[in-house]
Amino acid sequence: MFTATATLFSSLSRLLTAAGVGLLLLLLAPTAAHAQTWMVSTDPYVKLGVNDKYGQLGAYSARFVVTNQKTGKAYILVKEVAAGQNGVDVVFPSEPAEVDYFKTDTNEAASSKPGQYIWECQVGGKKVVSGRFVIPQANNDVTVIDKTR
Repeated sequence: MFTATATLFSSLSRLLTAAGVGLLLLLLAPTAAHAQTWMVSTDPYVKLGVNDKYGQLGAYSARFVVTNQKTGKAYILVKEVAAGQNGVDVVFPSEPAEVDYFKTDTNEAASSKPGQYIWECQVGGKKVVSGRFVIPQANNDVTVIDKTR
């Protein structure tokens, strides 16, 4: 009789444990969504480049300097151009997770703050190209989609 009672108790214990786990999973299950939720991000970037049109230099270092006209901060990125490559394009601001990115002398990474910027590229210590650009204010709209069934 003791064996039968122990077996019954063991079976009942397993059944209650399984029911408890099932109830817990049911309570933790996400409820049905009433509307779709979206996340959004917008980061404006500017592509800058330099090119030795006739490939006369061979390999060279291109030093890009971008200056925020409001703050006066200068962000610098140096790229090595291999012989035969002639030129290079860069994106401002570059991601700080990259090996090479635009940064100040104090290693502050550039960000896409709205405003007016001037830029130049130096090769051999001389300015070879330059220009201006504006990073616009980025705005995002989110549309909520109702779930109807």
